[in-house]
Amino acid sequence: MFLPKYPDSPTPPPAHPHTVADQVSARRPVPQISVSTGAAAAVLVGGVVLTALLAAVALTAVSAAVTAVVLRSLLRDQHRR
Repeated sequence: MFLPKYPDSPTPPPAHPHTVADQVSARRPVPQISVSTGAAAAVLVGGVVLTALLAAVALTAVSAAVTAVVLRSLLRDQHRR
């Protein structure tokens, strides 16, 4: 019921004669990619800025965690008295 239905006589793939000329024409020229100095500098500066932002976020998270632990300790000591 759910089996696929195949054609009775499948068409054969087209026959192409393989010649040496086909192999030579198959090579494509490689596109030239040039990176300017300005683009490289922009990528470098962007990486430095993103790294600095990541370090700032990590430092802020650590500072907030230390502050929370200290405040928790101080409040716990006040409740014991």
